[in-house]
Amino acid sequence: MTETATPVASPGSKVPLPIGTTPYRTHHLGELRDTDDGRNVVLSGWVHRVRDHGGVVFADLRDRQGITQVVFQPDTDAEAHRTAESLKDEFVVRIEGTVRKRPAEMVNSKLATGAIEIVGHKVEILNRARTLPFAIEDESSAGEALRLQYRFLDLRRPVMRDNIILRHRLAQEMRRRLDAWGFLEIETPMLTKSTPEGARDFLVPSRLAPGKFFALPQSPQIFKQVLMVSGLDRYYQIVRCFRDEDLRADRQPEFTQVDLEMSFAGADAVMEVVEDVVASAIRVGRDVEVKRPFHRMTYAEAMSRFGSDKPDVRFGLELREVTAAAGRSEMKVFLEVVKGGGVVIGMRVPGGAAFSRTEMDALSAVAVSFGAKGLGWIKKQQGAWTGQIAKFFPDAVRAEIDQSLEMGEGDLAVFVAGAKRASQEILGRLRLHLGEQMKLIPQDELALLWVTEFPLLDFDAEARRWVAMHHPFTSPLDEDVPLLDTDPGAARSDAYDLVLNGSEVGGGSVRIHAEPVQERMFELLGIGAEEAREKFGFLLDALSFGAPPHAGLAIGLDRLVTILAGAQSIRDVIAFPKTQKGACPLSGAPAEVADAQLRELNIRLARTAPTDGGNK
Repeated sequence: MTETATPVASPGSKVPLPIGTTPYRTHHLGELRDTDDGRNVVLSGWVHRVRDHGGVVFADLRDRQGITQVVFQPDTDAEAHRTAESLKDEFVVRIEGTVRKRPAEMVNSKLATGAIEIVGHKVEILNRARTLPFAIEDESSAGEALRLQYRFLDLRRPVMRDNIILRHRLAQEMRRRLDAWGFLEIETPMLTKSTPEGARDFLVPSRLAPGKFFALPQSPQIFKQVLMVSGLDRYYQIVRCFRDEDLRADRQPEFTQVDLEMSFAGADAVMEVVEDVVASAIRVGRDVEVKRPFHRMTYAEAMSRFGSDKPDVRFGLELREVTAAAGRSEMKVFLEVVKGGGVVIGMRVPGGAAFSRTEMDALSAVAVSFGAKGLGWIKKQQGAWTGQIAKFFPDAVRAEIDQSLEMGEGDLAVFVAGAKRASQEILGRLRLHLGEQMKLIPQDELALLWVTEFPLLDFDAEARRWVAMHHPFTSPLDEDVPLLDTDPGAARSDAYDLVLNGSEVGGGSVRIHAEPVQERMFELLGIGAEEAREKFGFLLDALSFGAPPHAGLAIGLDRLVTILAGAQSIRDVIAFPKTQKGACPLSGAPAEVADAQLRELNIRLARTAPTDGGNK
């Protein structure tokens, strides 16, 4: 009978190896310590670096677990030494040797295996490597396009390897905690029906139903609600989702959600579960204990204080509305805005009086780029206001604004005037700009909070209709249900977003479980009964057959890992991401397909100009 190892380890600890008669390795390359002195070992991996010191060849071997130094000496084994002299970076090799404890003065404290080295007796080149397009190092100077083209090399870099391992560990811990809460992991369809509300769908033509299309799901939303109606009580899934939209650093056409839904539950129950799941994942991934329960803040408070529905609360620079006082100033712009029903919002910048005129002009230009018509500002120096707009404020108004903004000596105050939400958002973006510029944001801090009570609806002025702030299946707060008939724009949703360091990493809501309320919601969104039945008929049917109250949430795994890894882009935590243009440099996707495939699908492509070959 073949003897086998018992796999019990997780990434970052010793990984068990199967036992065979001629193993490629007896140990991983991050495993050996000085207690293994004298042990005969077999190791395999990539050559990380080779150095020839006067005839003695040093080769650093690397695998997922780490790096081990191997020494080849001419007087130990001449043949092994000759082979070692031919080694190049990224050759794949197998070596046999003996562990040797290094002298104290030769210990490399930067390596986990730095207290030992391997005296090589035999080396076998398993595979050679061409000249590399870039070095396998954390601080790579290669551009992202080149790294994505050779992603299999990029993933060998320790920083990328660690990101992928971190992602695995977070996912596994979240699975473990959700299982402990009694959730069932259930797969939902990847081929579904197009319901073009919000982002564009990716469409998949059906060969068996000519002229008809599947859509790749933007989320499993409807299916997970149906699972609650089915009586399965608690569902989760780590699921791939797809949106055909313009990309940026925190977006991909395909992304991953930790998706969950609970029956007979409200917002508090979902938040309790998610806090446990996220806190456990952070504990495993970052070895940090986050404070629970997470802070909660309404949407109205978040916008009022921070100018964002996903506020970064790691630093100050809070907003304050000073409309009433500004309305008693002598500044024409402020007076006109207040008379027209707008607002004036200010923000104190501690120590900002030290900004030069050039710096203030640059700050004003940034505000204009965010949509402001201009940026008013004053400085408090030697107990008095200075700046070009200071003269427009009588003493009593100055004192009131001073008190409202809590102005101190040497502070700067900046002001934006206009429509309330737009002004909040402009100053909120300027707040983030200043936070980064002035290095006010503690990079090692994790600030988690819930933002609640979002508006249920948002008015699309261009389309002249209401749109759902979250999605059409979000329930209004119980006390706001009557507003659906009298003042829909004032209705608040029973929705909640999870925010980490100024990024939305999760979003959820209590769902509409009563068919009449869902039908009313569709009416407000301009979706008639016939259209609702065509798009969402199976959900409406499900709601009519005894749907329990239910609520859920989806965590953006890509964003969560990006923040915890300290990465700059979600592309750095996804094994095979797309570029900002939605392309895969590694595989060449998207690509043309053969004419025969198109004919099978009853598709003919329209061309604006003739091309050489390809699909016509």
